[in-house]
Amino acid sequence: MDLLEKTKEQLERNNFEVHISESLEAAYQIFVEEILPTLNAKSVSYGDSKTMHETKVLDYIKTCDSYEFIDTFNLQYTWREQILQRKKALTADLFLTGSNAITETGCLVNLDMIGNRIAALTFGPRHVVLFVGRNKIVKDLESAMKRVKGLAAIKNAQSHKSLNIPCQKTGKCMDCSSPHRICNSWTITEKSYPKSRIKIVLINEDLGY
Repeated sequence: MDLLEKTKEQLERNNFEVHISESLEAAYQIFVEEILPTLNAKSVSYGDSKTMHETKVLDYIKTCDSYEFIDTFNLQYTWREQILQRKKALTADLFLTGSNAITETGCLVNLDMIGNRIAALTFGPRHVVLFVGRNKIVKDLESAMKRVKGLAAIKNAQSHKSLNIPCQKTGKCMDCSSPHRICNSWTITEKSYPKSRIKIVLINEDLGY
């Protein structure tokens, strides 16, 4: 049994619904053809995720008139308006995002700046769908936290040029006190509650940070 199958088995033991995809294109098809039709969703929102964006599922949702799309990153909004949209996203029927790490034992590990993504993962939206590349799978919680703080958070910070935090320049965590610090709130999700509320598409490619 390969790593994705083993991780899928452990995640399912923890009440997550899991699909394995061989590519970004296949992940898109699984979402559109297998997952979305079963959800009876009327409203959809999302948390920032490079992998999720790369699947193009968000582009599909935006073309569908049958969904109320709650846009949480519209640059035409003021900062206050964006925050209000992110609060509204917690009431959505469906929330799309990714995960910073998944352990081989079947836990999700995530770190946020503001907390809107991990808040939705934990509570609010009726369904959550995560798109996760194979490179996010690690052995255990310790490995997950090292991966997130030592790699994912830094790459994420470097992709946001408007921020001014030390790790963008040093390439390593400086445990900074910057007002723009993006490492503020952790979540460890051991099980999905209710069962199958959190659905995961594991993609057999190295994706995102």
